[in-house]
Amino acid sequence: MVERAPQAEAMAASWAESARPLAGRVYGLRRRIATITVTVLAGLLFVHVMFGANGMIVYRQKRAEYESLQKRIALEQKENDTYAQKIQGLKTDEKAIEKEAREQLRYARPGEYVYVPPVAANPPSPANHSAKK
Repeated sequence: MVERAPQAEAMAASWAESARPLAGRVYGLRRRIATITVTVLAGLLFVHVMFGANGMIVYRQKRAEYESLQKRIALEQKENDTYAQKIQGLKTDEKAIEKEAREQLRYARPGEYVYVPPVAANPPSPANHSAKK
């Protein structure tokens, strides 16, 4: 191995001499390379922030969905309050109880008549034929 040492040193020296101009050019362009690298990284970061899994596009969609759900909750709450008032009225108000009994159960006071419209003779045929046998 000792006899090959001068050849290895010569080969290393030739590589160093051939790499020096390239290293000098890279060293001279270091600012330009750094600027390009930072610009590319900033561009990639921008794309990720805008279109990534939790990006601005997804955020806006989720925000719109959140607002629509809030509106739906408000409507459901209003409907719930209406039903709660009806229930409370049926528990305490005699006139509300009487009204429901007259409408749903067709109750009448003594001396009153309840008119029930006749049922249609030929009911309309179903839209699909699955109900027919």
